[in-house]
Amino acid sequence: MKKLLLSMAAIAMIMVSCSDDQTANTTEVEEQNADMSDFYLYTENTEKAAGGCFTMQKLNAQLDKDAELFGSMYEIEKNYRQRSIAKKPGNGNGNGGGNNGGGGDPVDPGDNLGVVTIPVYVHVVYSNNNENISDAQVNSQMAVLNDDFRRTNNDANQTPSLFAGVAADTEIQFSLAGTFRYANSRTSWGTNDLVKSTYPPVTPSTHMNIWVCNIGGGILGYAQFPGGNSATDGIVVGPQYFGTTGFVASPFDEGRTTTHEVGHYLNLRHIWGDGRCNRDDFVSDTPTSDAPNYGCPSFPTTNCRSTDMTMNYMDYTNDACMNMFSNGQKSRMRGVLVSGGARASLVN
Repeated sequence: MKKLLLSMAAIAMIMVSCSDDQTANTTEVEEQNADMSDFYLYTENTEKAAGGCFTMQKLNAQLDKDAELFGSMYEIEKNYRQRSIAKKPGNGNGNGGGNNGGGGDPVDPGDNLGVVTIPVYVHVVYSNNNENISDAQVNSQMAVLNDDFRRTNNDANQTPSLFAGVAADTEIQFSLAGTFRYANSRTSWGTNDLVKSTYPPVTPSTHMNIWVCNIGGGILGYAQFPGGNSATDGIVVGPQYFGTTGFVASPFDEGRTTTHEVGHYLNLRHIWGDGRCNRDDFVSDTPTSDAPNYGCPSFPTTNCRSTDMTMNYMDYTNDACMNMFSNGQKSRMRGVLVSGGARASLVN
């Protein structure tokens, strides 16, 4: 009897040991599946300021100054991919070959959040009456953000059938928490964050801050990705590209510059990955492309053996020709808003 009990105990120990090994192995597999071999931050920036968005050039400069920024953004990306893997049926590889960020249908690690509302502070910095944009112009931009991110905009029905199936209501919306106005004789603020140091962000961990000022140099706007310095966190947009009424300038007079920059703020790359066909935006359902598109290109526009998603908010087309985020982009943005995500504190 004693021998039998000892044998049973030994078998039980082996089973527990195997179970522990299996758990350890599963964790190891999950770690391995979060393939980060394709991750990059520095870009060639061959387009410079031609498209009006200075975000990637700004990121390059920040990486040069901040030795810890790469590591911070690397961890944000890794955590996003691991959450996506954990949600994926069968726990498959979280990176699609060539369009890393999902592998097949995008998985939303923030799908338990429901509709998220992000509070916004707007800082209007002006040297003349035109730049001191009205409350109506500020409110018109807030309306555009909500329409674009919830896919209730009037242009949504213009999405080609090829992409209509992946066009997303991101379930992210925005509320204006306050507008600050500052008169300043400076006529141009540039891209070195001087406007932010002069008028610092207000509670940037819990509010998205937007500075509306004349940037100069043909720049429409720029944003800071998650993981950067809180003292410079937020978005800068020129007054003539902010909103749909008042002091606005065609063809960027429908508020899509801010939509585009908020996409960066919530961890989206440009649709073409800021490089040639081998560069990726880490989104599985956006086609590979090798350069931005401008104006209102005819459909279809083909590059890299696929049709460009020229109507995506993260391209450089005219405001009137943009009308969608994709499901994969929705996943990336909501991925920084989940508990433990880089912008989780924005969610009340």
